[in-house]
Amino acid sequence: MKIEYRKIQPTDNLALANVIRTVLTQQGNNVDGTVFTDSATDRMFDGYQTMNSVYYIVLIDNVLMGGCGVAQLDGEPESCCELQRLFILKEARGNGIGQKLMDKCLTFAKEKKYTLMYLETFPNMKEAIGLYQKNGFQLVEKAMGKTGHFYCTTRMTKVL
Repeated sequence: MKIEYRKIQPTDNLALANVIRTVLTQQGNNVDGTVFTDSATDRMFDGYQTMNSVYYIVLIDNVLMGGCGVAQLDGEPESCCELQRLFILKEARGNGIGQKLMDKCLTFAKEKKYTLMYLETFPNMKEAIGLYQKNGFQLVEKAMGKTGHFYCTTRMTKVL
Protein backbone atom coordinates (compact mmCIF):
# COMPACT_ATOMS: atom_id res chain seq x y z
CA MET A 1 0.00 0.00 0.00
CA LYS A 2 1.46 3.35 -1.10
CA ILE A 3 0.34 6.34 1.03
CA GLU A 4 1.07 9.84 -0.26
CA TYR A 5 0.26 13.24 1.29
CA ARG A 6 0.22 16.45 -0.72
CA LYS A 7 -1.50 19.82 -0.99
CA ILE A 8 -4.82 19.92 -2.78
CA GLN A 9 -4.88 20.51 -6.54
CA PRO A 10 -7.81 21.70 -8.70
CA THR A 11 -8.25 18.20 -10.11
CA ASP A 12 -8.96 16.89 -6.59
CA ASN A 13 -12.22 18.82 -6.15
CA LEU A 14 -14.69 16.17 -7.34
CA ALA A 15 -13.04 13.21 -5.59
CA LEU A 16 -12.67 15.17 -2.33
CA ALA A 17 -16.30 16.34 -2.37
CA ASN A 18 -17.32 12.70 -2.86
CA VAL A 19 -15.16 11.61 0.10
CA ILE A 20 -16.62 14.30 2.36
CA ARG A 21 -20.21 13.54 1.45
CA THR A 22 -19.65 9.78 1.71
CA VAL A 23 -18.24 10.08 5.24
CA LEU A 24 -21.02 12.43 6.32
CA THR A 25 -23.64 10.04 4.95
CA GLN A 26 -22.04 7.04 6.67
CA GLN A 27 -22.11 8.95 9.97
CA GLY A 28 -25.70 10.15 9.50
CA ASN A 29 -24.54 13.76 9.34
CA ASN A 30 -25.64 14.47 5.76
CA VAL A 31 -27.87 17.38 6.76
CA ASP A 32 -28.22 21.12 6.31
CA GLY A 33 -25.92 23.23 8.48
CA THR A 34 -22.86 21.12 7.62
CA VAL A 35 -20.32 20.99 4.81
CA PHE A 36 -22.64 18.42 3.18
CA THR A 37 -24.75 21.24 1.73
CA ASP A 38 -21.99 23.88 1.66
CA SER A 39 -21.28 24.82 -1.98
CA ALA A 40 -17.61 25.37 -1.07
CA THR A 41 -17.31 21.58 -0.68
CA ASP A 42 -17.39 21.31 -4.47
CA ARG A 43 -14.58 23.87 -4.88
CA MET A 44 -12.20 22.95 -2.08
CA PHE A 45 -9.07 23.95 -3.99
CA ASP A 46 -10.34 27.53 -4.35
CA GLY A 47 -10.94 27.86 -0.63
CA TYR A 48 -7.31 27.21 0.31
CA GLN A 49 -5.35 29.58 -1.89
CA THR A 50 -4.44 32.25 0.66
CA MET A 51 -1.01 32.40 2.31
CA ASN A 52 -2.46 31.47 5.68
CA SER A 53 -4.45 28.43 4.58
CA VAL A 54 -3.68 24.93 3.35
CA TYR A 55 -5.52 21.71 2.61
CA TYR A 56 -3.73 18.38 2.54
CA ILE A 57 -5.09 15.30 0.86
CA VAL A 58 -4.09 11.68 1.29
CA LEU A 59 -3.84 9.23 -1.58
CA ILE A 60 -3.66 5.48 -1.09
CA ASP A 61 -2.44 3.69 -4.20
CA ASN A 62 -3.20 6.92 -6.12
CA VAL A 63 -6.84 7.07 -4.93
CA LEU A 64 -7.92 10.11 -2.90
CA MET A 65 -9.06 8.80 0.50
CA GLY A 66 -9.33 11.92 2.66
CA GLY A 67 -7.92 15.23 3.72
CA CYS A 68 -7.73 18.02 6.28
CA GLY A 69 -7.08 21.75 6.20
CA VAL A 70 -6.32 24.91 8.13
CA ALA A 71 -7.56 28.45 7.49
CA GLN A 72 -7.98 31.64 9.46
CA LEU A 73 -11.24 31.50 11.39
CA ASP A 74 -13.61 34.04 9.87
CA GLY A 75 -14.89 36.48 12.46
CA GLU A 76 -12.02 35.97 14.90
CA PRO A 77 -8.61 37.67 15.35
CA GLU A 78 -5.89 36.85 12.80
CA SER A 79 -4.14 34.69 15.39
CA CYS A 80 -7.03 32.20 15.41
CA CYS A 81 -7.31 29.42 12.85
CA GLU A 82 -9.71 26.58 12.26
CA LEU A 83 -8.92 22.94 11.62
CA GLN A 84 -11.26 22.19 8.76
CA ARG A 85 -12.81 19.24 7.04
CA LEU A 86 -10.90 16.28 8.40
CA PHE A 87 -12.54 13.43 6.54
CA ILE A 88 -11.11 9.99 5.85
CA LEU A 89 -12.99 7.16 4.17
CA LYS A 90 -13.81 4.28 6.50
CA GLU A 91 -11.65 1.80 4.57
CA ALA A 92 -8.57 4.02 5.03
CA ARG A 93 -8.88 4.49 8.78
CA GLY A 94 -6.64 2.77 11.30
CA ASN A 95 -3.41 3.42 9.40
CA GLY A 96 -2.32 6.58 11.26
CA ILE A 97 -3.60 8.78 8.42
CA GLY A 98 -5.68 11.02 10.69
CA GLN A 99 -2.70 11.62 12.97
CA LYS A 100 -0.40 12.36 10.02
CA LEU A 101 -2.88 14.88 8.60
CA MET A 102 -3.26 16.41 12.07
CA ASP A 103 0.53 16.71 12.42
CA LYS A 104 0.83 18.43 9.05
CA CYS A 105 -1.95 20.89 9.90
CA LEU A 106 -0.60 21.69 13.36
CA THR A 107 2.87 22.28 11.93
CA PHE A 108 1.45 24.59 9.26
CA ALA A 109 -0.59 26.55 11.83
CA LYS A 110 2.44 27.07 14.06
CA GLU A 111 4.59 28.14 11.08
CA LYS A 112 1.94 30.76 10.24
CA LYS A 113 2.07 32.03 13.83
CA TYR A 114 -1.48 31.09 14.73
CA THR A 115 -1.86 30.87 18.51
CA LEU A 116 -5.27 29.19 18.81
CA MET A 117 -6.85 26.44 16.71
CA TYR A 118 -10.61 25.89 16.75
CA LEU A 119 -12.67 23.07 15.30
CA GLU A 120 -16.25 21.96 15.04
CA THR A 121 -17.47 18.40 14.70
CA PHE A 122 -20.44 16.16 15.43
CA PRO A 123 -21.05 14.42 18.77
CA ASN A 124 -21.29 11.03 17.05
CA MET A 125 -17.84 11.27 15.42
CA LYS A 126 -16.19 9.51 18.35
CA GLU A 127 -13.00 8.48 16.51
CA ALA A 128 -12.36 12.06 15.42
CA ILE A 129 -13.06 13.46 18.89
CA GLY A 130 -10.62 10.93 20.35
CA LEU A 131 -7.95 12.03 17.86
CA TYR A 132 -8.54 15.69 18.73
CA GLN A 133 -8.33 15.03 22.46
CA LYS A 134 -5.17 12.96 22.02
CA ASN A 135 -3.66 16.02 20.32
CA GLY A 136 -4.54 18.42 23.13
CA PHE A 137 -7.88 19.83 21.98
CA GLN A 138 -10.36 20.64 24.73
CA LEU A 139 -14.11 21.01 24.56
CA VAL A 140 -15.53 24.54 24.64
CA GLU A 141 -19.15 25.56 25.17
CA LYS A 142 -19.64 28.35 22.67
CA ALA A 143 -19.17 28.43 18.92
CA MET A 144 -16.48 30.73 17.59
CA GLY A 145 -16.25 32.60 14.31
CA LYS A 146 -18.67 32.59 11.42
CA THR A 147 -18.55 29.02 10.13
CA GLY A 148 -22.26 28.72 9.37
CA HIS A 149 -22.17 25.08 10.44
CA PHE A 150 -24.83 25.21 13.15
CA TYR A 151 -25.33 21.43 13.13
CA CYS A 152 -21.77 20.88 14.40
CA THR A 153 -22.40 21.13 18.13
CA THR A 154 -19.11 19.71 19.43
CA ARG A 155 -16.55 22.49 19.56
CA MET A 156 -12.92 22.31 20.62
CA THR A 157 -9.83 24.51 20.86
CA LYS A 158 -6.11 24.01 21.25
CA VAL A 159 -3.54 26.60 22.24
CA LEU A 160 -0.63 26.40 19.80
